[in-house]
Amino acid sequence: MKILLDAMGGDNAPDATIKGAVSAINEVEAEVVLIGKETVINSKVKEFYGKSLKEISPRLSIYNCNDTIEMEDIPTQAIKNKKDSSMVVGFNLLKEGKGDVFISAGNSGALLTGATLIVGRIKGIDRPALAGILPSYHGKLVLMDCGANTNCKPINLLQFAQMSTIYMHNTLGIEAPRLGLLNIGTEETKGNELVRNSYQLLKKYSDELNINFIGNIEGRDAFSGNVDIIIADGFTGNVFLKSVEGLGKFIKKSLKESLMHNIWSKLGTLPALPSIKRFSKIVDYKEYGGALFLGVQKPVVKAHGSSDEKLFKFTIKQAENFVKNKAVDQLTEIYESDLNKEKMQEIKAFIQDLESK
Repeated sequence: MKILLDAMGGDNAPDATIKGAVSAINEVEAEVVLIGKETVINSKVKEFYGKSLKEISPRLSIYNCNDTIEMEDIPTQAIKNKKDSSMVVGFNLLKEGKGDVFISAGNSGALLTGATLIVGRIKGIDRPALAGILPSYHGKLVLMDCGANTNCKPINLLQFAQMSTIYMHNTLGIEAPRLGLLNIGTEETKGNELVRNSYQLLKKYSDELNINFIGNIEGRDAFSGNVDIIIADGFTGNVFLKSVEGLGKFIKKSLKESLMHNIWSKLGTLPALPSIKRFSKIVDYKEYGGALFLGVQKPVVKAHGSSDEKLFKFTIKQAENFVKNKAVDQLTEIYESDLNKEKMQEIKAFIQDLESK
């Protein structure tokens, strides 16, 4: 297996990407290819480790390119015009079968545009979306969409539900993951038109599509352990995700300050250190890697723009599992089946009738 890593993408690139790859290499079986400016990467590796990448591991290598898509670039123009950028080169290598999964922490819009235009959508999926992994009480939580599609239709949310269910079943081994629709209340009549119509769609077709729909979920119940997947449009999902990450940082920082407040609090902390470390690990979003871009023909992973060495390490490990569990193959098989095509036509007709009322 070969993991393609955009070495120049992200706020902390290329330092964090290089260190993350080196940190992960002995914990994965795959090769890791750093895509970017070879002279820059080699210079950084020498600075950090005092030797070459190949001396660190024969499974680490560089694929040279001379351009970079910046965070302020307009996504569509960047993908079309910056052919020798680390992101576009990475997508082309993935499409040509010269890699098994592509990771980037770069420009989110460009990543989503490139994944759709270069790699291509799975036939039958209207809009690919980002599935983020978050901690939950005694488990993990999938949030989809967490930033790819700011404007959605009910059919999109239904497909997000179907894709995330297939992913969680195949990758995490949960037989019938419980799925909720993120809303401002649990009642069927709550929410805007998109959420209300999506609720009706999920209620009617969840059994036929093997979705274990449990109804509306409020934000305060997201981490209760009573739900495995939360579905939302990309705008709402991204606001929810960033709020959760910010709250996690606040809790860790406040807890540390409280425990280190004075000599007595420090002494009192010593017996509880193992429990505190376990808690810190659970609430640390870096432990859960990046977001999986479900709905495209090859595995693509979006790492956080502010990813550091630790987060890149976990994202690389996550990407390897993404490939091993063949989630993309499962999605392709289901969505390109004649049975699913017929069902989607029926569902779209139902939506038209629902929206006309």
